[in-house]
Amino acid sequence: MRFRLAPVRWRWHYALLILAFFNDLQAKRPNIIFILADDLGWAELGCYGNHFNETPHLDRLAKRGVRFTNAYTSAPVCSPYRAAFLTGQYPARVGILDYLRPNSENGLSPSHLTLPEMFRDAGYATGMIGKWHLSGYKYHGATKVVRPTDHGFEWNIGSEIKGVGNGANFWPYIFRTQPIRWLDLPDQKLGRKEYLTDRLNHEAVQFIERNKSKPFFLYLSHYAPHSILNGKPELVAKYRKKHVPGKSTRERCYLCQDAGFKGDPQNHWAGDHNPHLGAMLNSIDDGVGLIMEKLGSLGLDQNTILIFTSDNGGETNVTSNAPLRGGKSQLYEGGIRVPLIVSWPGEMPEGETTSQLTINVDFYPTLLDAAVIAPDRKQSLDGVSVLGTWRDPRIAPRRDALHWHYPLEKPHFLGGRSGGAIRAGDWKLIEYFDNNSLELFYLANDPGEKTNLAAKHPAKREELFAKLIQWRKAIGATKDAPKR
Repeated sequence: MRFRLAPVRWRWHYALLILAFFNDLQAKRPNIIFILADDLGWAELGCYGNHFNETPHLDRLAKRGVRFTNAYTSAPVCSPYRAAFLTGQYPARVGILDYLRPNSENGLSPSHLTLPEMFRDAGYATGMIGKWHLSGYKYHGATKVVRPTDHGFEWNIGSEIKGVGNGANFWPYIFRTQPIRWLDLPDQKLGRKEYLTDRLNHEAVQFIERNKSKPFFLYLSHYAPHSILNGKPELVAKYRKKHVPGKSTRERCYLCQDAGFKGDPQNHWAGDHNPHLGAMLNSIDDGVGLIMEKLGSLGLDQNTILIFTSDNGGETNVTSNAPLRGGKSQLYEGGIRVPLIVSWPGEMPEGETTSQLTINVDFYPTLLDAAVIAPDRKQSLDGVSVLGTWRDPRIAPRRDALHWHYPLEKPHFLGGRSGGAIRAGDWKLIEYFDNNSLELFYLANDPGEKTNLAAKHPAKREELFAKLIQWRKAIGATKDAPKR
């Protein structure tokens, strides 16, 4: 039997049809904007019940999408979260288990296939703005420096080039008396009193404008509201009028003194109703409003997934995570449960709230699923796609439990202890490595983890403990102190 080739004109016709198909697929792929706050507690947003902080744009975003009440971070500090988000793997598998020091030789290895690499290879424009914190820095003597552009981000601005200068939120972004700027922001664009959060928001809007004609993946990683808290003066004044700051635990603030101002510790160290925290969150919220406005004006809002969340709970020396117990650095709910809002008009319901469990390693498979991009088989993923939950908040993700592994050389200065944890359903077990103790909580009745049920429910305690040990063995996790 002989086969005959189609006439040339038909071969061209078929080629054009195939090209049109792929162009149509590319056009339908959603844009993705992932906004990450730094150290923002679970209950700081208006839509989560906060009556002091003003977050009208985030509240509006929640009305346009789904708000999660049981969203978790894979670690109670920043570097492990960021590594887990970009790889879809638990920090123990990535090898970044604690926050990285400025002189660290550890970093996010290029051997891990990251989310921006996947999107870049699928034809997306990829950009990152802001905090990286997945490497040491040359300024501090590190010889192995890993930058966002090493992991699939075609464009990057505003990331640190030396140790994170917490509190240096105003141009020229010099931390205390150090001689160089700690950010790759060579000039100001918003005037001589440029505020860092405003600048990062501005860069995000410009990125959207530049890439409006093709699908894009934007990672906007804010430094705020990480302490030392330092909001814009006019916004601080607004919040100070609303409520007198709580009692400070510090008598002096070196940030004020360095800047030539009278030391007012209530500006930065108030434990509740903190005016600087409110002001910094206000600036983040303003940026969300600008991004939503830009998407609307370009006609991109209906085809953009917009995500807002935090890398861990709030610092307990500047805020309260009530009704949750603990905060940053701790495996209690206040340290690992975070706000999460996801909006995708037309693909997700509006104004829904869900208590379904999700953790940040889920973003990797979920976003690939949303963009119809197949994961690379070489990358072992710990997260699961929760796209079904996004589209129907009644649908639970297909997994048995969430896990945490957080070994420490010594206790964290905010109170965190070396340990691990597991949540299965409404039961949660914490194991402390320093004294081999176990704590068991039933979160449905006790979200504040006030009552340790380990002695009262020994069968459940041993069941969860066995599962936690089994999980550690499966991913090769040890109790050894991590590389920092």
